[in-house]
Amino acid sequence: MEVLGILISLGLLMFFAYRGFSVILFAPVFALLAALFNGAPLLPTYTEVFLVNAANYFKNFFPVFLLGAVFGKVMEDTGAASSIARSIVKGIGKERAILAVVLACMVLTYGGVSLFVVAFAVYPFAAALFKEAGIPKRLIPGAIALGSFTVTMDALPGTPQIQNVIPTKYFGTDIYAAPITGILGAIIIFVCGILWLEYRRKKAQAAGEGYGDHKLNEPEPLNGDSLPNPLLSALPLLAVLVFNFIFTRWIGSWDESIVKPYGVTLASVKGIWSLIMALVIGILLALGINFTRVKGKVAKTLNAGTIGSLLAILNTASEVGFGNVVAKLAGFKAISAAMLGIKGSPLLSEAVTVNVLAGITGSASGGMSIALEIAGKQYLEWAQRLNISPEVLHRIASMSSGGMDTLPHNGAVITLLAICGLTHRDSYQDIFAVTVIKTLTVFILVLLHSIFNFI
Repeated sequence: MEVLGILISLGLLMFFAYRGFSVILFAPVFALLAALFNGAPLLPTYTEVFLVNAANYFKNFFPVFLLGAVFGKVMEDTGAASSIARSIVKGIGKERAILAVVLACMVLTYGGVSLFVVAFAVYPFAAALFKEAGIPKRLIPGAIALGSFTVTMDALPGTPQIQNVIPTKYFGTDIYAAPITGILGAIIIFVCGILWLEYRRKKAQAAGEGYGDHKLNEPEPLNGDSLPNPLLSALPLLAVLVFNFIFTRWIGSWDESIVKPYGVTLASVKGIWSLIMALVIGILLALGINFTRVKGKVAKTLNAGTIGSLLAILNTASEVGFGNVVAKLAGFKAISAAMLGIKGSPLLSEAVTVNVLAGITGSASGGMSIALEIAGKQYLEWAQRLNISPEVLHRIASMSSGGMDTLPHNGAVITLLAICGLTHRDSYQDIFAVTVIKTLTVFILVLLHSIFNFI
């Protein structure tokens, strides 16, 4: 009954999220339902487990969400994001429309622009390009997902996305951890993802299917002449990457006594601190380069980014609260024992655990945070006994988080489909295919590491 209660609660959360209900409201409702099945007291579970863990997540990662959202909004409102996307799409051409959309998303995401902002920025160009090339519109979400939710979200070393920042807190690493593992995984995912989407395109075109007759959220034609210079627009993205690298090394050289009074280590905070400073520089540079485009509406832009960050982190924090309630229940002990009891390698156990919890919470960052909070120290000790680098633990955890998190109740999936004016029935198959490719790639990397022991 305990395990059944967890499964029912998860199923209901997925269903209600699919139907458009806010997880901020319903995550605690279904967390308490799971607690009821497990015989746990409801009020203490809500105030001392759900709220405490949601608040801890907010405390640890709010600056990254806040500055990331503001940076993305500044890039959007100045036209910089659209300029970069349009330049890539125009340069590659309509005959490689899918590749162009994927690369545009990758450049923006790797530069630190929020996944949601990337979808808004790229969709108008993707729609115009797919229509001109006669490619079904239903393939756009899959292309954006491949470019935004996979390689540059958590695989490539150096990406400033939150999914690549979280492991630094638990393993004392930085966001450049395990470059060989990350780059190899990125190549596999990118190639297989492009092959899948091209297969789907050819199959649709062979059946005589074109762009389709769509009315919902069809974008207005954009005037490319009004956009800023793409090279100047890319400078803030480059600045975030470069300064994050510099600050990571600089903070790592500080004396440990600076943070000792606060009960933390430099290794656990340098990843977040360096990214905070890099994003601030990126925001100021983006505003400075294109100030005339936001003159008179700077407050509106900054406020919109701030409000957007609150919704994003509250959604994720609520899912983290749900996951932590589940993690405290008796029924979860059987599930976690099976995951943590996987023999042979901490990498395999970690990959399974993070994937499962990301699926339960419907959040890559939320599921990974729970998994590493529960077992991060255990994995680190296990890896040290086997002479496995903490950097590899970081990369496998990060990439695993972007696996089964994209089940139908995932907020990013729902938002992406809404932006494109499509439904799960129209396009989820391709998003799921990208997810499967990502998940399988992680386990391929675990196998290869067990054989060759590379970083």
